[in-house]
Amino acid sequence: MTNIDRASVVARARDGIDAFLDTLARLVAIRSESNPPDLPALETYCREGVGPLLSAMGFEVEIHPNPEPQAGPFLVARRHEGTGPTVLVYGHGDVVRAMPERWRDGLDPWTLTREGDRIYGRGTVDNKGQHLIAIEALRAVIGARGRLGFDATVLIEMGEEAGSPGLEAFVGANRDLLAADVMVALDGPRQSMEVADITLGTRGGLAMDLVVDLRPGSHHSGHWGGLLKDPAVVLAHALASIVSRDGRILVEGWRPEVPDAVRAAARAVSVAPAPGTPEPDADWGEPGLSRTERISAWNSAIVLAMIAGQPENPVPAVAGTARARLQLRHVVDTPPRDVVPALRRHLDAAGFPEVAVEPVEGRDAFPPSRTDPEDPWVARVAASIARTTGRAPNVIPTIGASGPSEIFRAALGVPVLWLPQSYGGCGQHGPNEHGLIPLFEEGLAMMAGLFWDIGSQDGGGPG
Repeated sequence: MTNIDRASVVARARDGIDAFLDTLARLVAIRSESNPPDLPALETYCREGVGPLLSAMGFEVEIHPNPEPQAGPFLVARRHEGTGPTVLVYGHGDVVRAMPERWRDGLDPWTLTREGDRIYGRGTVDNKGQHLIAIEALRAVIGARGRLGFDATVLIEMGEEAGSPGLEAFVGANRDLLAADVMVALDGPRQSMEVADITLGTRGGLAMDLVVDLRPGSHHSGHWGGLLKDPAVVLAHALASIVSRDGRILVEGWRPEVPDAVRAAARAVSVAPAPGTPEPDADWGEPGLSRTERISAWNSAIVLAMIAGQPENPVPAVAGTARARLQLRHVVDTPPRDVVPALRRHLDAAGFPEVAVEPVEGRDAFPPSRTDPEDPWVARVAASIARTTGRAPNVIPTIGASGPSEIFRAALGVPVLWLPQSYGGCGQHGPNEHGLIPLFEEGLAMMAGLFWDIGSQDGGGPG
């Protein structure tokens, strides 16, 4: 094939924006909320939404029940051509609660509405619109070439917004079904409107309660103030020993040893924040690190909540207990198993044996993940994106948000690359969620170019 063939399929995908929006309108209209789960709607999204789209493209579509019965199903669609690598495309069709009462007048979360370059509706970017970009790009390549030139598997889960219940068990039990050479997912906002992103993973998260429980009940502050330890003061000093006045982490074991390649990739990221997003505080955080290094190659610790006494109705008494919930967002260079023991050693050494550390399980705990920036697939995808857009993409080692990357990386042994096609002001998870026409168009072109390149004789795999 020639460059003209590639250019034509890229243009064909970009010019398909009207058909893309028509399909997106039908997907947005399916009220696929997952927390709490609307199981019939989640099933409908698979059977009547994306399933027929993929079947019409020659994919074999199966809908699998979730190992957790109260959670939504998984759609797996496979197109086996027997040539080239296998590409696993991931997305999620569930959405957060619509909250129609909070949307601006004239907007309905279940109705696609266009205002200039903005396309409003629940799921337009998180994540219906984004995985539809990948599906339509696959369609463009099949239509132009008559085949993909590689094997493709599309996995759509229906519970990501509820913490992906059952996903780890499903992937673990279906390694052969989902086996691939690379996984590509479209989700999240880009760092810049001008530069595309390749994100290689997510920071993990661990929450823990710090508890100072000195005595039962409270005691009159006039009679006992100055005689009894104040647990809130003890807790405040303990927290100050963990994070400095200028936001530096002080706990040994929470300060990661980051590979040079990861640091270099993080430093090179180009950032253009969306209007309305906060400006970072110049005097906060690890000194010597750029803004992008602090998110992509370092840890952060914040206090989510703290309480002592009765804040809603303070009384003049020395409280008996105080509690704070601390969260550590951490890169893979800080193993999760080491986090709580490191904090325990730190508190003991700093003179706070009375501060208990209680790990918090459930949705507050998620593993970090990172594909090696020097993995050959990273270079191949980056080269394809640069060829389509005319600019080298950001290669971001990790983003601050959570996600299921590590489930796939660990179970399938596959490099995981996220290619976000939204922006920071899109309103995801809130009212007035919207996508942008220019990013949809660029995403369609970019993904069509990528799939074309993977299926070309000289682009069938890394190397």
